[in-house]
Amino acid sequence: MTDEVLFYAQDGIAYITINRPHTKNAINLAVAKQIAAAIDTFENDNSLRVGIITGAGGTFCAGMDLKAFAKSGERPRIVGRGFAGLTESPPRKPLIAAVEGYALAGGCELALACDLIVAGEGAKFGLPEVKRGLCAAAGGLLRLPRQMPYRIALELALTGEMFSAESALQFGLINRLAPAGQALEAATNLARVIVANAPLALATSKEIISRSSGWPDDTMFDRQRELTDPVNSSSDAKEGALAFTEKRKPVWRGV
Repeated sequence: MTDEVLFYAQDGIAYITINRPHTKNAINLAVAKQIAAAIDTFENDNSLRVGIITGAGGTFCAGMDLKAFAKSGERPRIVGRGFAGLTESPPRKPLIAAVEGYALAGGCELALACDLIVAGEGAKFGLPEVKRGLCAAAGGLLRLPRQMPYRIALELALTGEMFSAESALQFGLINRLAPAGQALEAATNLARVIVANAPLALATSKEIISRSSGWPDDTMFDRQRELTDPVNSSSDAKEGALAFTEKRKPVWRGV
């Protein structure tokens, strides 16, 4: 039997591939558990600094496996971690979605849970749950209006219509648009730029940006200092300054 989630690492980058092309990479509970395990491997390996999640066979993910849901009521959700073992508990390290083909329903929500999105030309996004009597409960209704204009997000949620990668780029929902079939390559190029930077600074920068929108104005700098002071006094901070003065690449140790 073919592994339904593939994991490999190279040059500090972790690659997670949903490998169910015969179902357009629809997620069942077994796949959700495998994705969660892959994320744990990524998080716990200090040599890995950036992750990329993608789908096999020219499609990112068509969402929940509706056949499994219709047959047994199975939901591909892990308590505390959400749909696909990811949407409610993204990793602390940066995670990039490399999207080709369709990112629909839970697949769209999976992409939205990532920190950055690179899409191939012709890719399609959408939250079609309302067309099936469902609500998008894996973060799409929460994240979409925070990541693009409110009224556009509301229209997409209420109509259930798909929208193109080109439109997603226009509204700032994705970071980069690649030629069709080259999203993974473009995501890897982006990851290589990120992975060259200090791991403590990367994780903390992500944490501040993702959490600070809810911080009150009168305490936001205090909260930021709690997170940034340990980073700015770390060994890596000293190494960064020393490497700059010595005109060499820094050697990060994550401490």
